Amino acid sequence: MASRLFRWNKQTLRNQLSVIRGQRSPDIVLKNATYLSSARKKWLEGHIWIADDRIIYVGDSLPDNTDQAEVVNCTGQYLVPGYIEPHVHPFQLYNPHTFAAYASQRGTTTLVNDNMFFFLHVEKKKALTLIEELDNLPTSMYWWARYDAQTEMEEEDSIFSPSKMMAWVEHPLVVQGGELTAWPRVMTGDDTILHWMQQTKEINKPIEGHLPGASEKTIIQMALLGVSGDHEAMTADEALMRLDAGMTTSLRYSSIRPDLPEMLEGLLEAGITDFSRFTMNTDGSTPAFYKDGVMDQTIEIALEKGVPEIEAYEMASYNAAKHLGIDDYVGMIAPGRIAHINFLKDPSTPKPEAVMAKGKWVYREEKNLYPQKHFSWSEYGVHPLMLDWNLSDEDLHFSMPMGIELVNSVILKPYQIGVDATNEELDPDHDECFFTMLDRHGKWRINTVIKGFAENLGGLATTFSNTGDIILIGKRKKDMLRAFEELKQNDGGIFLVENNEVIEGLPLKLFGAMSLAPMEEVIAKHESIDKKLRERGYKHADPIYSMLFFSSTHLPYIRVTQKGIFDVHKKTVLFPSIMR
Repeated sequence: MASRLFRWNKQTLRNQLSVIRGQRSPDIVLKNATYLSSARKKWLEGHIWIADDRIIYVGDSLPDNTDQAEVVNCTGQYLVPGYIEPHVHPFQLYNPHTFAAYASQRGTTTLVNDNMFFFLHVEKKKALTLIEELDNLPTSMYWWARYDAQTEMEEEDSIFSPSKMMAWVEHPLVVQGGELTAWPRVMTGDDTILHWMQQTKEINKPIEGHLPGASEKTIIQMALLGVSGDHEAMTADEALMRLDAGMTTSLRYSSIRPDLPEMLEGLLEAGITDFSRFTMNTDGSTPAFYKDGVMDQTIEIALEKGVPEIEAYEMASYNAAKHLGIDDYVGMIAPGRIAHINFLKDPSTPKPEAVMAKGKWVYREEKNLYPQKHFSWSEYGVHPLMLDWNLSDEDLHFSMPMGIELVNSVILKPYQIGVDATNEELDPDHDECFFTMLDRHGKWRINTVIKGFAENLGGLATTFSNTGDIILIGKRKKDMLRAFEELKQNDGGIFLVENNEVIEGLPLKLFGAMSLAPMEEVIAKHESIDKKLRERGYKHADPIYSMLFFSSTHLPYIRVTQKGIFDVHKKTVLFPSIMR
């Protein structure tokens, strides 16, 4: 792994020096550029030389040797570093490759990604080889190392083995630990997670918290235990609480928590003038949310709210790089950095006219130039979710006295079932549906009733869940069975059935969680699924997140896990799963 510790080998470095000395031509010269200098916190004018994927020179001089150079006159343009998204969950129906390609077209050229799906479902060596292969894209792809599964899993200890954890935490492309969803376990004495937190800090990598609604006392205790940053503030006061505890505070603008505008207003009203310890993120939003952009959208909001111009751009570039310790590579237009550069018509318009990533044009003259690349996902252990078992009428037997109530997109509360669930159908005059969770290998099931999801939904089947297990929801058991069959035929996905007809579907060929289709197609499918569910009574912010988080024990109050219906506060199984 030592060869990965520094991006450029000795011969490459010598070649780069020869460009400065005039012995070799740069590949690209950006002439007469007005560029953002994060070193001086001001706009400067000068020339930028690029060789291969690296900025070689920034200053007043032009190279003596331009024999092999593409010379670009940047007069009238403003150049800023490629944007950094520091908190990406690249498995929200899209996959890391398709999201990277899409984000690059709006100037987001560095992604810091959740490793959850690869960690849980791919053998260690193949997973680490895969993240190295993904880093060969024009986008810089970094990762974080999870300490917990975010749900109650069978055999969690063997999954989070010491050798596997060490390999991830120490990998050069892994730039932080977390996000720490199991912080209550650490607070109450879980020394295994605390050990990995200490290992992370010992190699000088930050730890990202996950502290929604945390009190000042809790935040201070987490800071003492090593948490370096947090993205879960929902108000300006909560953001200030994290800032005052010494944490880098990431302000969120996501499909279920679009809090950024109000938080910025509150921070400015509170007199914040230095935004150097703030970043911004979109926290793994679902596809349609990105129709209006990625980090360029957050910068636009910051500018509209009155954040000073340079500070707004640095919240989506330099600040994140500095916090993560990768500012030697990304986040600045300066010698030695990877050549991620956005070309703007003016500083008030963060959507770029052209984008360069790793020294190559990926967007220019309104054309997508991101290189086509075929990933042989199966070579790295990323397979379709092959279902080799059948579902029968007996699997849809509902007799549990307690149901689950969806009170917003992601929060579940227990409730006393008030409908007769022994019939083949439920009436459309209420918002209660059958709910079944099935082990993806067909070993167990959990049957109950869900309130608050839909009023007239025939059947929905999905493999898009935190654990990769299967969820069925609907008013009619026959439609639920038909949706499952469609799911099985397509190796996973999301399928809606009404009167035994498939009315919408999105195949998810990778793990049952990610589509192979381009982002634009996934956005269109997501919009259609969302529309049809709303027409059938879904009334919360995001049905995709509802599906994803049924199992997630970092959220209150009860969850549906592999062990059964689980009380998050009491850490107890209320109703165990049933073996099939």
